[in-house]
Amino acid sequence: MPSSRESQSDPRSQAARKTEQRASQSLPGPAFSSHRPRRLRRTAGIRRMVRETQLTVEHLIYPLFVEEGISEARPIDSMPGVSRLSPAIAAEKAAHAHELGIPSVLLFGIPEHKDARGSESFAADGVVQQAVRSIKERVPEIVVITDVCLCEYSDHGHCGVLNRDREPHPNASLPNDYLLNDETLAVLQQIALSHAGAGAEIVAPSGMIDGMVGAIRSTLDQHGFTECSIMSYAIKYASAFYGPFREAADGAPRFGDRRTHQMDPGNAREAVREAELDRREGADFLMVKPALAYLDVLYRIKTEIPELPLVAYNVSGEFSMLRAAGDAGYLDAAAAQWEVLTAIRRAGADLIITYAAPEIAEMLLTHG
Repeated sequence: MPSSRESQSDPRSQAARKTEQRASQSLPGPAFSSHRPRRLRRTAGIRRMVRETQLTVEHLIYPLFVEEGISEARPIDSMPGVSRLSPAIAAEKAAHAHELGIPSVLLFGIPEHKDARGSESFAADGVVQQAVRSIKERVPEIVVITDVCLCEYSDHGHCGVLNRDREPHPNASLPNDYLLNDETLAVLQQIALSHAGAGAEIVAPSGMIDGMVGAIRSTLDQHGFTECSIMSYAIKYASAFYGPFREAADGAPRFGDRRTHQMDPGNAREAVREAELDRREGADFLMVKPALAYLDVLYRIKTEIPELPLVAYNVSGEFSMLRAAGDAGYLDAAAAQWEVLTAIRRAGADLIITYAAPEIAEMLLTHG
């Protein structure tokens, strides 16, 4: 048996000991090997199983622009893939949406004639009223939501009655172009009543007029439309992301802006107050608009008022900037759109209004 001295002097024994030492040092410890989050990302099937935020076709609402006096779709330059539609074509689009599993459409109207008080907005044969009837006749199962506002119908492009048009005379303490609150409420009541009478299941006041939910709720109830829901634009910011919509709906203000009624982008506490007021007045849904730049507000409203369904409007500017980037080859627009909508859901939205609804629905049907 070799002595201890011989063993230490044997170069082969020394090499063996060094190899063993290196091997033991390179082995991962148990703490490392027990934490491998990548196991849950290994395959597409596993990733789907553990996905925390689901985006499905049932979460989508498809907005449509309906124009009076046209017979063919009119493409909107600033919104690639979106067009103004006649009531009949809108019914076809709604039927296609229903086939894809999209549960609801939201209608915006562009009339042939405008006036200071937006009187075409509540006409029995108005363009939205025609579209509601056409859609419900073609596909009665789809839920029809209607925008209740005056900007598309007024010749000045503002969301209500201006002081200069106040009857019998203007309020001397206010500027002529100031948007009057209570006089506007009276018109919004007429619009909502007209839309409910045409068959809309949900009316959506969008002007951020104080008391709009309560005024509309009382009018609907008094006329027997107690089951018609109100989807309130409870939190609508004075945003730069509305530009393409204003072309699409021909609703840009001819002068001034909307900062006396739409919210300041810097405010979040005010958003909670607005949402709570609308909840108390009888809103069935609350909405945050825009969505992408206000994910923190979505989260805050969902946390503060979890009992009501929360809607997010993925607005025209958010939609068009992705399309433009995709057309320029900067990114995959479809994949980016899916990612944006998932982020909106993750922030707390139960429903999302998006112009990309058909494309997203087809993507979900194809890829899951």
